Amino acid sequence: MQISLVQSILIGIVYYLSFTGTPWLTALGSTMLHCPIISGLIVGCILGKPREGAILGAAIQLPFIAFISAGGAQAMDPGIAGTLGTALAIASNVDGATAIAIATPISMLGTILWVIHMTVDVAFVTKCDEAADEGNMRKLCFWHIVPPSIVTFFLCVIPVAAGCYLGSSVVSNIIGALQGRPIVVLQVIGGLLPAVGIAMNLRALNRPGTILWFVLGFVVSTYLGIGTLPLAIIAGIGAFFIATAEDKMEERPQLAVASHGSTDPDVASDNPDDDFE
Repeated sequence: MQISLVQSILIGIVYYLSFTGTPWLTALGSTMLHCPIISGLIVGCILGKPREGAILGAAIQLPFIAFISAGGAQAMDPGIAGTLGTALAIASNVDGATAIAIATPISMLGTILWVIHMTVDVAFVTKCDEAADEGNMRKLCFWHIVPPSIVTFFLCVIPVAAGCYLGSSVVSNIIGALQGRPIVVLQVIGGLLPAVGIAMNLRALNRPGTILWFVLGFVVSTYLGIGTLPLAIIAGIGAFFIATAEDKMEERPQLAVASHGSTDPDVASDNPDDDFE
């Protein structure tokens, strides 16, 4: 499948809108587009294959399921993996495991773009400081939004559009040349990467009283045949009642302390000796 120039530019715009720091979707949350499971579906719609985009985007999401950008540092970029990776996977007509193997190295490109973005924006921060010293809020807002957005637009759209337009045939040829054992190795690697993402997510759950609920949900889903959606609804209801019960248990000691420490004569003491005195 050949990706047209217009489709390539649209996919690049999707990546731009998902890029951290762009102001256009801040209210809706640009981080939603940053997830391959969302951006993959949009890319699939642009290419006329929404079903394949949703499936491949969900597969690419797994290695990034516990992704977090701490302190502005990121080793991989799930946004470019979900857009360019999904587009190349659809154009090459590969399965989910191979799509993961294609998208994961592409995510490293996002790190380079992020470093360039942060480096260039230093000049605009200086202009913002000058505008703040002058007390010119209009000028401050301009330097804070407009020039960084323009730089980010070209920085995001050009590499992704070029990769979609020029890279689809190249990737297809590479996939064709790797048929046989090499492609099997890539599929095995792609199958292991989701386990890494899930393991990272499990580390966040490894707290007393939390991991047992995860194990319980896994056992119920596996051995009782309950689907993920009804199990999630049941878990949400159970979490609501447990949280309500915990709140009530925390309120009881506070009420007891308040009643013992009260100076109001209308509040009766629990100690009969205090009443006698």
